Amino acid sequence: MPSLLLIAHGSRRAASNDEVRALAERIRSLPDSGYDHVEAAFLELAEPLIPAGLHALAARGATEIVAFPYFLAAGTHVASDIPEAIAEFARARPDVAVRLSGHLGASMLLPTAILSVARCESGAAAPCRRFAGGEAVVCGCAN
Repeated sequence: MPSLLLIAHGSRRAASNDEVRALAERIRSLPDSGYDHVEAAFLELAEPLIPAGLHALAARGATEIVAFPYFLAAGTHVASDIPEAIAEFARARPDVAVRLSGHLGASMLLPTAILSVARCESGAAAPCRRFAGGEAVVCGCAN
């Protein structure tokens, strides 16, 4: 079975990086995810970086890794930087097959997910907020 590497940009804000790691954990905990291992890695600003994430999965026995760019648009990072990091790993570890999936923003499921979150139907961990008189208050909707 393949392993999944969730690749995010990385942030100077530790809580943002922790949010990505928590997402990887939620994916990992899904029954029948189809992946032996699920880990998060970052392009920059946070650890582990993409090469370290790939090598860590290989060290855990992964012979097939799906690299998923958790990016909304196909900018330079998605178009060049991530493929270059994966190609470098593939040269170093020809025994491990790596497939780079499409980025999140290319998913046909994303419009439905956006509408669900906007309508407060998602059960999101972060509550929506209403702004009245310049003050933000939790809106109390379905979240």
